[in-house]
Amino acid sequence: MRILHACLPMALLFSSGAFAETAPDPEALITPAVIESVGEWLANPIVALSINAQNNLRGALSQADIDALDTQWRAEREATDKPLISATLSAPLSIYLLRVQANSLGLYPEIFVMDANGLNVGQSAITGDYWQGDEDKFQKTFPGGPNTVFIDAAEWDEDRKIWRAQLNMSVTDPETDKVIGAATVEFNLTELMRRQTPNS
Repeated sequence: MRILHACLPMALLFSSGAFAETAPDPEALITPAVIESVGEWLANPIVALSINAQNNLRGALSQADIDALDTQWRAEREATDKPLISATLSAPLSIYLLRVQANSLGLYPEIFVMDANGLNVGQSAITGDYWQGDEDKFQKTFPGGPNTVFIDAAEWDEDRKIWRAQLNMSVTDPETDKVIGAATVEFNLTELMRRQTPNS
């Protein structure tokens, strides 16, 4: 398993008139056992079936087509009519991911799955954009082949007063062992620390 880690911020972050604690180390918290547990629910057949269906539907899109879809998504976030967003959020995979998020009891603030173009296939909440292909979450997982993992840097969530970090993984078709997409699971590191602390 190839694991890449972003550099962590070294400075203390200022929050609500007081300094937040030093950023926790996502690598120390998102252990191989934690990654394995994510892999178990990502192995649900609905994940690969949904990615393959979208890959077959869209194929290899041009960058212009990808940009058009991403622009549509961003515009729909501010519009009353949201056909692309509604179709994605009502997809069986999105419903499954929403259930996984709810069952995590606060551990996963956000989950989304991407196809071979880096476009969203399913998600537990509305993302800021539809195309992730230009971001590390996709570029450092999908091209790396099966079992590639990238853990991003910790970030302070001022609104929720928690530390967050993204676990990004390539997604493999169980029948062909070929990479078909990628997944991003955002962790509430503050909650993960609590669960890993004895007698917490």
